[in-house]
Amino acid sequence: MRKNQLSTLCLVISSMLATLASAQEDSTRTLITNVHVFDGVNEARIENANVLIEDNLITAVSSDPIEAENAVVIDGGGRTMIPGLIDVHWHTTYAYTPASVLMLNQGDMSEVAIRSMKGAEETLMRGFTTVRDPGGNPFTIKKLIDAGEYPGHRILPSGPFMSQTSGHADFHTLLENPRNSNSELSYWEKNMMAMISDGVPEVRKRTREILKFGATQVKITTGGGVSSQYDPLDVSEYSVDEIRAVVEEATNFNTYVLAHVMTDRGIRTSIENGVMSIEHGFFASRETLELMKEKGAWLSPQAMFEADMVWDSPVSAKKWKQVTDAVDALYPMAVEIGVNLAFGTDQLMDPSKAYQQSEYLVRLGTWMTPYQALKIATSENARLMEMSGPRHPYQDGPLGVIRDGAYADLILVDGNPLENLELVGDPQENFDLIMKDGVIYKNEL
Repeated sequence: MRKNQLSTLCLVISSMLATLASAQEDSTRTLITNVHVFDGVNEARIENANVLIEDNLITAVSSDPIEAENAVVIDGGGRTMIPGLIDVHWHTTYAYTPASVLMLNQGDMSEVAIRSMKGAEETLMRGFTTVRDPGGNPFTIKKLIDAGEYPGHRILPSGPFMSQTSGHADFHTLLENPRNSNSELSYWEKNMMAMISDGVPEVRKRTREILKFGATQVKITTGGGVSSQYDPLDVSEYSVDEIRAVVEEATNFNTYVLAHVMTDRGIRTSIENGVMSIEHGFFASRETLELMKEKGAWLSPQAMFEADMVWDSPVSAKKWKQVTDAVDALYPMAVEIGVNLAFGTDQLMDPSKAYQQSEYLVRLGTWMTPYQALKIATSENARLMEMSGPRHPYQDGPLGVIRDGAYADLILVDGNPLENLELVGDPQENFDLIMKDGVIYKNEL
């Protein structure tokens, strides 16, 4: 080999070794020792365990010692490690925005975005590392969080929730009726916060626009709601043909449709025509829940109590009482039947009540064991979100579990929430470490 060729080869090898060394140095390794692991699936904890995180993934969970050179070592002190919590009905852009801004058109998207970005960090610090957003415009917030520019939770966005005229997304006043179907969209519609669409051609078009915007699943309303003024709870919304059209468009995009609906009739119509996730569903009958189980559909109710919200509108106040009166009958029936049960909170338009997200999780203990509640808020919710298929934005590993290859979203709890579920109701006091995507956002050890 000629001298110049040998020199070139040496330079190439040196460069390769330098690149490899640099890559090893850039790799972040964290070893958490002396913890009892609830893996999100099994009731029995992995006792006296060690967990190795490399970059943003869990690479080892073992009761045996783990050798990890150059790792940052954190002694868990016998605390319980649980997966990051998941809320599948969390409105990123509605939870921290007052009703005076959204309902009375007294604000703009800049205000909504600022409030929501700050709120996303607060949600993360309650231990909710992932949410499925069932209505609103969190797309830019998601982009900035995913890029690491601002702290916050993962988001699977549905984009604007969509209803018919006089449906749950119709906040126009009576004085604005009749409306020309070709008239200018409202401010909130143009900003993808909510959407009115009528007739098969229009719902197809709006669904395609929502998916184009980056929705991971599509939300429609097929029944009345509490906050909306012109759709009593007993009404059914959208025709069968319209529902089928939305489902077909979502299916063409390899994802699914969720529906805001409470009445038994509305739930059955939705499920029979392809909707796979029922949001609320408070008045479901036993027969309808059995149908949902047969179809593999999901029920996402909320553990709401009447005292949780005070409504200025008498219309909303009356509907709110009807809903909260039904909660205590729905949960035990759903657990008994074994329908796919999800956990979501639906906090809306009152930033002072956002903390109730943690309380709602504790309330599940009214109708089920702490293990059942925590499994729903971790691995079960993750399983629901996997229905987004290739539209799911987090594909590097599973969410909601602690095992090799999973995302490093985890919490260290001071105590055992599998014995005392109330521990998760006070995250500020009881969550000593919060990690999302391998990054530690809280460490009080």
